[in-house]
Amino acid sequence: MSPGSVALVVPEDIGFPSWDLYELSIPCTVFGKPQPDLADPWYDLRLCGAGRQDGSQAETGLSLRTRYGLDDLAGADTVIVPSVPDACVEEGEPLPRELITALRRAHDAGARMVSLCTGAFALAEAGLLDGRRATAHWMHTAQLAERYPKVDVDDSVLYVDDGDVLTSAGLTAGLDLCLHLVRRDLGAHVANQLARRMVVPAHRPGGQAQFIDLSVPATDDRSLSPVLDWARTRLDQPLTVEDLARRAAMSTRTLHRRLQAATGTTPLQWILNQRLARAQSLLESTDLPIEKVGELSGLGTANNLRHHFLKQIGVSPSTYRRAFPRTAPEPSPSAAG
Repeated sequence: MSPGSVALVVPEDIGFPSWDLYELSIPCTVFGKPQPDLADPWYDLRLCGAGRQDGSQAETGLSLRTRYGLDDLAGADTVIVPSVPDACVEEGEPLPRELITALRRAHDAGARMVSLCTGAFALAEAGLLDGRRATAHWMHTAQLAERYPKVDVDDSVLYVDDGDVLTSAGLTAGLDLCLHLVRRDLGAHVANQLARRMVVPAHRPGGQAQFIDLSVPATDDRSLSPVLDWARTRLDQPLTVEDLARRAAMSTRTLHRRLQAATGTTPLQWILNQRLARAQSLLESTDLPIEKVGELSGLGTANNLRHHFLKQIGVSPSTYRRAFPRTAPEPSPSAAG
């Protein structure tokens, strides 16, 4: 049985940046190279151009020509949007209307819709993510959630399978999702063998939460900086909301309101995030025992550290340390004074 056709949206002639070739190459490698000893027939990959045909391109961009166009999306079994131009994400530049229309038509025709990284913005613009759980690269999930409030954005996972609509986080998470599609279509054995040939794990533990930088949350309230800096130097000591409020010379209610507005988190969650960031740094840069990492980060015992890592990061401290090995010896830090 054929796994069907895959239509890959290629943003030809619109200044396609060279660094976006990574997301584009992933589905080309997974679905475009026949694997007759694993499954025959293999996928029928079609590159479908989404260009404006005006010949414009950015200074760092590429001009790509394809055999198929957007009209061919509607005839595919699976449609993949690997990314959208940075200007559409960062500056709110409108996506080509012909692309959005073609995505809707493909979905109405019964195609399985897939996005990698910022491709989720195209699916969201087409209304295909309304009322659904979805993800994107963690650096863009806040923008996705703000721009499309009907979408249930989850920044902690590598990918989301919502049946006929699937989304992935950025970069290599796109490979995780493509292998998942192969697993769905052709079974675990084929997906596992393909992963071995690509020299990647068939399934990675945890989600993208382990890659999110928790140490420096965005804030426009500079008046909070002194108390937050003070707290960061005392993470290994008992810290309460009352301690932060007293240091900031404000009531706990005012602190809660202003910190929530500035960082999007409660004071207790902010303290936990900082302690997790401290633990991540120690795991990455030292060979300290897990017990010592828990102590210096203020997360307490090794069991407590594991509990919070599994709940917030999605992997154990040991698994995280193996994923981010230190590249050079560093002196072990002492407890903060």
